[in-house]
Amino acid sequence: MAEKILMKGNEAFCEAAMRGGARFYFGYPITPQSEIPEYMAAHMDEIGGCFVQAESELGAVNMGIGAAAAGGNVMLSSSSPGIALMQEGMSGLCVCHLPILLVSVSRGGPGIGDIRPSQADYRQATRGGGNGDYHLITFAPTTMQEAVDLIYEGVALADEYRNPVCILCDAMMGQMMEAVELPEHKEPVMGDAAIRAYKPWALTGQGDRAEKNRIHAMPWSPEELQESNLEQKVYYDKAEKNLVRYETRDLEDAEVVFVSYGTPARITTEAMEMLKAEGINTGMIRPISVWPYPYAAFDEIGPKTKVIISVELSLGQMMEDVKLGANGRWPVKLISRTGGVLFSSQDIVDETKEILKGVK
Repeated sequence: MAEKILMKGNEAFCEAAMRGGARFYFGYPITPQSEIPEYMAAHMDEIGGCFVQAESELGAVNMGIGAAAAGGNVMLSSSSPGIALMQEGMSGLCVCHLPILLVSVSRGGPGIGDIRPSQADYRQATRGGGNGDYHLITFAPTTMQEAVDLIYEGVALADEYRNPVCILCDAMMGQMMEAVELPEHKEPVMGDAAIRAYKPWALTGQGDRAEKNRIHAMPWSPEELQESNLEQKVYYDKAEKNLVRYETRDLEDAEVVFVSYGTPARITTEAMEMLKAEGINTGMIRPISVWPYPYAAFDEIGPKTKVIISVELSLGQMMEDVKLGANGRWPVKLISRTGGVLFSSQDIVDETKEILKGVK
């Protein structure tokens, strides 16, 4: 069995990305993810990588566009308002069909907000804060090990889908410590000739190509832009077929089904045990991919369910997806906190019992 190491979340995220092959990091310090640029500054040179502290999040994402266009494996990270500043760049990466790994460590908001855990960036990550027809492939881990595994895989997935892959975490995950098993180092494709073979679209110089490569976002005719969007839609359709991930628990006999992800899913799991002790059977759907969303998971809900409850640290940003999954078959209710306030497992128990009183 591989050795487990006690690590802080933000530092474990870095190790996972580097071991997955990321060799370029451009970032700007913003709590609660400032340990990520600190760790990358200290360790990127050890693996032959490149660290640049940008002048802003705008600078970071545009540096990332350049390195990704040249065939590099790039990691970016930031927190809520910093991710907001990157949104134009995320849209630009998608129109250029460029891969990048983005780690978003969410804080409370709106605006500058605070450094406490929140999930109010759900729409930002799953609906896209930039313009145009695009998606970020987005995963939302609940444990540190799951985050490490998804980040490690995310470097290769970004290459495969030629699209940004976002790992959506909250401030608690970035700051907490947990034992993780780190994966083996994966050597990235390096050198112009090797990159040309692996990423034939990359800007590495003409080399032995018959024609020069071009990556551009404009100018487009409407027909060319439509063609580009439809080319990327092929990858999005593939993602919706192959990248939907979720975990279910005790759905068959559940009177109440919770839907939750990230840190709230851990608190909800404890509340489920407390409710069971009071004779209330509960189940859970835990989305791991939040785009594409696991709507099919709701088809596994058993016949005894009276209500679905979305448990989240926002004013119900995931509710739209939960209602789409429920498709009118069950009432959908919300247990939430916002602005960095956390609920306890007892809060979830008490509010669930109140919800059940109003459900026939």
